[in-house]
Amino acid sequence: MKERTLVILKPTAVDHRIVGRIIECVEEKGLRIAGAKMLWMDRELAEKHYAEHRGKPFFDRLIGHITSKPVVLLVIEGDSAIAALRQLAGATDPLKADAGSIRGRFGTGITENVVHASDSPESAEREIGLFFKPEELYTY
Repeated sequence: MKERTLVILKPTAVDHRIVGRIIECVEEKGLRIAGAKMLWMDRELAEKHYAEHRGKPFFDRLIGHITSKPVVLLVIEGDSAIAALRQLAGATDPLKADAGSIRGRFGTGITENVVHASDSPESAEREIGLFFKPEELYTY
């Protein structure tokens, strides 16, 4: 089933200049980019995005990292895009992620794990809506 998901290439990916390599992994998986932009996320937007983690011990560190430098936002489209991207991203902890996954290859820590990928259709819809207007997305 065709679906869309949000991927955030976190500040670590931008800082280490591996954005192109991560996009290449996504495209090699057969998925398409339906939207893309770069922005420096402010605290308010970051807290909306990570609202489900508010109150958890790692919340402030997560917000601090995601707002530390620019991020690249991608809307990815394809058959079972959410599951495909979650598998491609790998486990949140890079030390536990499959060596061939994005986090396994490029992640440096749990918070600095290079990418965020939506975990459900509901999350994907909410997250895409935070960062993209409908007219910024393309199906081709």
